[in-house]
Amino acid sequence: MTRTIAVIPGDGIGPEVVASARTVLDALDRRHGLDLGYETFDWSCRRYAETGAMMPADGLETLSRFDAILLGAVGWPGVPDHVSLWGLLIPIRRAFRQYVNLRPIRVFDGVGSPLRTAEPGAVDLVVVRENVEGEYSEIGGRLNRGFPDEFAVQESVFTRAGVTRIADYAFELARGRRGYVTSATKSNGIVHTLPFWDEVVAERAERFPDVRWDQEHIDALAAKIVLQPDRFDVVVASNLFGDILSDLAAAVAGSIGVAPSANIDPTGTHPSMFEPVHGSAPDIAGRGLANPVGTLWSCVLMLERLGHEKAAAELMTAITTTLRDPRTRTPDVGGSASTADVTAALVELVAGG
Repeated sequence: MTRTIAVIPGDGIGPEVVASARTVLDALDRRHGLDLGYETFDWSCRRYAETGAMMPADGLETLSRFDAILLGAVGWPGVPDHVSLWGLLIPIRRAFRQYVNLRPIRVFDGVGSPLRTAEPGAVDLVVVRENVEGEYSEIGGRLNRGFPDEFAVQESVFTRAGVTRIADYAFELARGRRGYVTSATKSNGIVHTLPFWDEVVAERAERFPDVRWDQEHIDALAAKIVLQPDRFDVVVASNLFGDILSDLAAAVAGSIGVAPSANIDPTGTHPSMFEPVHGSAPDIAGRGLANPVGTLWSCVLMLERLGHEKAAAELMTAITTTLRDPRTRTPDVGGSASTADVTAALVELVAGG
């Protein structure tokens, strides 16, 4: 049965890293008979500049027919970030109930961490970010625009259902890893939403007696991820905290260019979306310098979600192999390879098994 993937290359280096991913996925498909089908959509900041919308009015209805979504990157100078994100990425996450944003972090052999103590194989954690509510709600507004007493109000929304399901996902995930969950909070200063978060996480933890867990205030947790990155296994966090912590952890691992993410509807009712963390990087777009690893690791997560675990494992092994050698690493991770060089090396590895 063909599994269909909606491909949105997006902006900047997005088309380059997506093209790399398609080439490598095609090689995997030939080897394993994955029977993947693709349809590409030009939804982007360029489209916004031409039409006034990042995607057409029926875009979500169109995407709903696919088994997965592969996104390159969105963002371009001249288009405000809140326009590009709220015009494409966030509506997809919310319409398709992708309440888990999964962001694995690893220090790879060959990719130097800025921390002397962060050794390959020792730092291996996953940030589980609540993806559809929390601090990124649409509730609020601005009043008295342009006047000296102008002000803005933004409401955070934490529901029992939302905190329960993200906590359960984190604890289940930890069961298959090292059995340790850290909950990010700031309940000493934010007196309503985060004490509520703490209470619900503690309630859910009782259902997982085999999983060790603790909680850390976000400021202390950020420091400890820098000072003790090998301590952590699964970190569960609200929308804002998870967003910040995952970028910090990716920097600890050596480069945001290798960081993947998955926006998941665990129920399978809707398609899940897979994207690199790095953004559109317009300063290097078109120069052949883009690191495709973040997108390809996202494809590993996508293949796992689609039930192709063997192909996913082989792709992950190939990624790990190319990162060891500076001749098959891009300059952002201390190598000399172009995007095309990395792609060719990965194709050779996955084609040979």
